[in-house]
Amino acid sequence: MSVFLIIEFLFFAGSIIGWGIEVFWRRFFSSNNPEKKWINPGFLIGPYLPLYGFSLTILFLLSFIDVSFVENPFARKILLFVLMALCITAFEYIAGLIFIKGMKIKLWDYSDCWGNIQGIVCPLYTVFWWILSALYYFFIHPRILDWLAWFTNHLTFCMVIGFFYGVFTVDVVYSLNLMTKIRKFAKENKFIVHLENLKQQIRKATEENKEKMHFWLSTKSESLELKEAIERLKEKFEQEKQKFETSKNREGGK
Repeated sequence: MSVFLIIEFLFFAGSIIGWGIEVFWRRFFSSNNPEKKWINPGFLIGPYLPLYGFSLTILFLLSFIDVSFVENPFARKILLFVLMALCITAFEYIAGLIFIKGMKIKLWDYSDCWGNIQGIVCPLYTVFWWILSALYYFFIHPRILDWLAWFTNHLTFCMVIGFFYGVFTVDVVYSLNLMTKIRKFAKENKFIVHLENLKQQIRKATEENKEKMHFWLSTKSESLELKEAIERLKEKFEQEKQKFETSKNREGGK
């Protein structure tokens, strides 16, 4: 079975499963969602998160690393899971840094977590990746090839995969176009846009306009309200900037 087909399947499965994990995490556990509302995570519109798709692919490839030089079987597994967690953390850091430096957008923020690096990665979430790596290795990895063999023999599923990548490609192009507009605003104001704050502004704008949208259509409303949300962020940024300048002038006059 071709490596390309395996990676294609893993990226699809990881993106969908990861999106589901993030939706429930943000709904019930995230401190950034005090209203406990259903939130569509990530910067794409559809129900998928590429970060998890790439992460599942990384886990699959790392599962074949030879760690037999460690004699103790238990220690061997611990070492493998640590390597997996560190590699995914490194990938998460690179991805977050690319968006911050290239698009002026911070997709997630771990600034409140202990030991964080630029708010992009932190030890707590590395531990979470370690746990997910162990769950993957014991419950998913042994069955992946069997599942893939079954799926590839069913034309309907192959059509689903093709449809997924078609919609995903359109979504990426559309979302990057929105990101370009946000980047323009951020560069003009020398400001890093936090995606969570932007989405919060969008939700407020939607609620004030009394738009009652179904959860699955909420992302469409977010897109329509993007311009207003950016203006609100700009206004908020200008207010904070004026406060800082006023405070600075007062200190200088003393």
